Amino acid sequence: MGLKDRFKTWERSLRASYNVDLSTPENRRRAAIHNAWFDHGILRALWANFSEIAPGVYRSNHPTRRRFAKMKAMGIHTVLNLRGVSQSAQHWTEAEICRDLDLRLISIPLRARAAAPRAEIETLLKTFRTIDRPFVMHCKSGADRSGFAAAIWLMVMEGCPVEEARKMLSPRYIHFRFTKSGILDYILDSYAARNARAPLPFADWIATEYDHAALQDRFDRKVPAS
Repeated sequence: MGLKDRFKTWERSLRASYNVDLSTPENRRRAAIHNAWFDHGILRALWANFSEIAPGVYRSNHPTRRRFAKMKAMGIHTVLNLRGVSQSAQHWTEAEICRDLDLRLISIPLRARAAAPRAEIETLLKTFRTIDRPFVMHCKSGADRSGFAAAIWLMVMEGCPVEEARKMLSPRYIHFRFTKSGILDYILDSYAARNARAPLPFADWIATEYDHAALQDRFDRKVPAS
């Protein structure tokens, strides 16, 4: 095993030793370190990436306990976690905070650097149709998954055109389409091109025509959306 591989193995082991549940005081200490440093919570304590995208609908990066409390004081009572359920310190911590503050936590997975399978987007759409406002949706940094979900909300729930909704994916929110997360822009580009030929609601496009594998392949080969 080379030096680089040994370092990666050591780093994974170190990370795992802090990515623990909250069952003991020592575990809580380690989990707090994991959330602050390995999950970059120390940065999010200073920067919220928080905004209201529609009446009673907010987007954010992963909030700290203090920011969850502020949101509760604003009247927000539901949290949509786009990172999904995971066996991780950050998820166990978020679940505990939401219980403590009497916030409803809904956790569904959404992808940032790959085209989401149809089922994932349809789960998001189903959640949007049943969730109560006011609510906040968040991922890790509030840049990619939150932006994509926000764009979908605006198109499906607010009736906004894709040209307007796509502004949710922009450098303003620290989203950059030249990275791997540019696949999210490519999905919207592909829908916009299809919609320009013959109007079709986004949800219907997902249900009948969306092919995540084909879109990912074209994106990887840098084929313009059409």
